Parts: sequence; C-alpha cells; structure tokens
Amino acid sequence: MSDAPTASGGRALAVLIFGAVVIGFVPILVRLSDTGSAAAGFWRLAFALPLLALLAQRGGAGQGGLGRLPSRLAMIAGLMFALDLGFWHYGIALTSVANATVLTNLTPVVVTAVAWIFLAQKPRMLFLVAVGLAIGGAGLMAATKGGAPGVSPGWGNAAAALTALWYAFYFLAVSAARRTEAATRIMFWSSLTGAPLLLIAALALGEPILPASAGGWAACAGLGVLHVAGQGAIAWALGRLPPATASVVVLIQPLVAAIAGWILFSEALGPVQALGGAITLAGVALAQWSARPPRAPAANAPKPL
Repeated sequence: MSDAPTASGGRALAVLIFGAVVIGFVPILVRLSDTGSAAAGFWRLAFALPLLALLAQRGGAGQGGLGRLPSRLAMIAGLMFALDLGFWHYGIALTSVANATVLTNLTPVVVTAVAWIFLAQKPRMLFLVAVGLAIGGAGLMAATKGGAPGVSPGWGNAAAALTALWYAFYFLAVSAARRTEAATRIMFWSSLTGAPLLLIAALALGEPILPASAGGWAACAGLGVLHVAGQGAIAWALGRLPPATASVVVLIQPLVAAIAGWILFSEALGPVQALGGAITLAGVALAQWSARPPRAPAANAPKPL
C-alpha cells in the first residue's frame, strides 16, 4: 500500500486516537459487569459477534465474507485472544486499573523479542536499553507496598504482565492472517473461537456467569460495543499509519484507564507507581522508535565525499 496523503494520514491518526480512547474504557466496564472475570470476556465477545458477522458478511467474496471455514491462523488468534482477555480481566479485578492496563502494554517488547529469538531479527542496542526501562518501570509498579490499590496487587500485576505475552502471540497470528484475509473476517472468527473457551474457563473456575443486575448486563453489552468500535478503529488505522507511530499513539489507553479509575474507583496512583508507569510507557515508546526500519536515502541526496 502506498503512503496516504497528509489529509488521509491525519484522518487515520484521529481514528487511531479514538480507538485507543475507547479501549481505555474497557477496564471500567469489566469492573462494572457484575460477573466473573472470564465471564466478562465471554460476554464481550458474545455481544460483539452479531455486529462482527454483519461487518464481515458485507465484505463479500475474496478476503471478506463468511462463505468459507475459518483459517487455522484465525483460530489460533481466537485462542490467544481468549487467554489475553481472561488474564487481563483477572488483572483488572485484582490490581488497579492503571497497573493492569500499563503492564499489558509490554506487548510490543514481547513481539520484538519473539522476532529476535525465532526469526533472527536482531534488535538494536537502543532497543535493549528500552526493554530494560520497560521492565524496570513494571518492576516499580509491581513492587509498590502499602496502599497499593486492588484486592491482590501481586497476582493482579502478574496476570496483567502475562496478558502482554498472550496479546503478542495474538498480534503475530493476526498479522500473518491479514496477508490473505480481511480484518473483519479475522475478528469474527477469532471472537467466535474465543467466546466458548472463555465460557468454559468461567464455568471451570466457578465464576458467576450471568450478571446479577441490569447495570451489569448494560456493562457487558457495552463491552461488546467497545470491542467492535475500539478494535475496529485501531485495525482500520493500522492499515494507513506506520506501525511504530501507531504503537506509540495507542499508549493513550493506560492514561485514559488511569484517569477513569481515579475518578470512578478512587484509585489514586502513589508517586512510586506513577513513576513506574511513566518509565514503562517511555520504555515501550523507545522500543518502538528504535525498532523502526531505517529511512531510505533520498534519490537526490548528495553523495558523501
């Protein structure tokens, strides 16, 4: 795909920011869902499926549509997304909204590490420095003692950090599937694969499946809407913006989640937690910047003497 014009790039950036802000409110609705953590993930995908089916079917033949069985990559993406939602929602339940959201943003670091280990794509030294910053900041957030919000911050932080691993593999599976399939089709089949897995997990863990209040049902339905709107906007924008730029912009998510958690749940960040979160996000941003491909020299650039 050729580079979009400036106006189109500005529109894509606006859509990306919208998607990131929308996803930033997901942890709030998980808290308000009045059901179990894995069950909230099930309802998120279940409520999203009808709209995703409509969007995918409108794709028609070729890469879109639902006229053929899902690919193996789409099903792998569904398994990884189910693990991602399950671990993230438990992180939200056990630690602060800010911690759970910031730690999941270690995903870009994991993706680059996987590419280094398995694809022999050795990163720059600056990337390794960025990884050290991100891990150090995450350690500060997780090690905060006394007054740290959440019923079990240690387990919650660990679950949130593992979410980055599952989402990294989801990202890699979707990236590979996008070579032959439309985004809406992949989102539909991955959601259809992940929903029953989350329901089985919720039943096995003895979670309450049905929300106990009308507000809980509304939150679960809202999760489905945010899933389609937020993830859809981000997927659309990713096709029109450089991945490095997009990965930095979506760091708006933790900021939105932290502000919402502070307003709605009185989860004020302590100074050490705030510093750890800032260092983690800076490390992730630096990692993405350092991993960008080198710019090709201009055709009319003067030759070195």
